[in-house]
Amino acid sequence: MRREKSFRGISERLARRYLRNLGGEERPDGDVVADDWRASVSSETVEIGPSLTLTEVTVVFEGDESALDGLVDDFAQKAMRAGG
Repeated sequence: MRREKSFRGISERLARRYLRNLGGEERPDGDVVADDWRASVSSETVEIGPSLTLTEVTVVFEGDESALDGLVDDFAQKAMRAGG
């Protein structure tokens, strides 16, 4: 199963740290993996209105549906607290 979520207000570095804290191990390519899931992190700058830009981090979660249910929810809670 694959799920993709985007978050504003956090960095790629912080997203990877959250994933490590949730049981993953970071690989040299930047992906974070565990026994039953894998996550890749990317970011881009998005424009909000005429003069404001933000970093939007996208995390692609892949793995067993049962593993992703809790993982995605736990990650989203951490990311929302960080982003304000």
